[in-house]
Amino acid sequence: MIRKAVITAAGKGSRMRYITSVLPKALLPLFKQEDGKRVMRPIIDLIMSSLSSVGVNSFCIVVGKHGKLLMDYLYERRGVTFVFQEQPKGFGDAVLRAENFIYNEPFFVHADDGILTGGYLEASELYEQNKPEGVLLLRKVENPFRYGIVKAEEKGIFLNHKLYRIIDAQEKPKNPFSNLAISAVYIFKPSIFKALKEVDNYEGELELTYGIKKILDQGGEIYAILLEKEKWLNVGDPEHYYEALKYSFYRI
Repeated sequence: MIRKAVITAAGKGSRMRYITSVLPKALLPLFKQEDGKRVMRPIIDLIMSSLSSVGVNSFCIVVGKHGKLLMDYLYERRGVTFVFQEQPKGFGDAVLRAENFIYNEPFFVHADDGILTGGYLEASELYEQNKPEGVLLLRKVENPFRYGIVKAEEKGIFLNHKLYRIIDAQEKPKNPFSNLAISAVYIFKPSIFKALKEVDNYEGELELTYGIKKILDQGGEIYAILLEKEKWLNVGDPEHYYEALKYSFYRI
């Protein structure tokens, strides 16, 4: 059972200004049913609940300069540790901040700008049965140039989902080699830290996809399942947040 998770919450949330200038993205709410009534819960609660449901009991929240409100909100929660990403140097760099917390265990990585409606249990079971270097959750998208994209070999069915072995990965490619996008929920062995440190010759921010590609280039195995019925409820920009609110209001 995977006990640890890293939740990256250090981004500026610039696409959701002006609300994220006063409220961290992780505290943006979605609807949820509780005791037969609709309530609104910050997305960080929903993320932590989804991970707890598959055995996670220790969380590392990566925060930035404006993380005080989030820290105050989670301050009394058991099993929560905070680390800082002083400068916004990318998703991969944020994950690196949690290396000491993870030590030598497998762990989930989860972005703070969305949540999946399913797939957490399947990812956990896939890791437990195969122990690869990483497990990805894939979705087919119409605009692959906006995402981390994989080239993959289909390997059958796993828990009613298509199973893939990952061959290659690209980050926001101009010429994508597939429409299989990586959801911002992952499982890794600690080897991802070594891979990220060895990435060079990149421009701008250190993306997590670069570490995935480094693992593959070095012969490591990464598996994935395709999510077809599950949704990624995105709070990272106004249009997707509106859709996520509607979906959570009527379906969750």
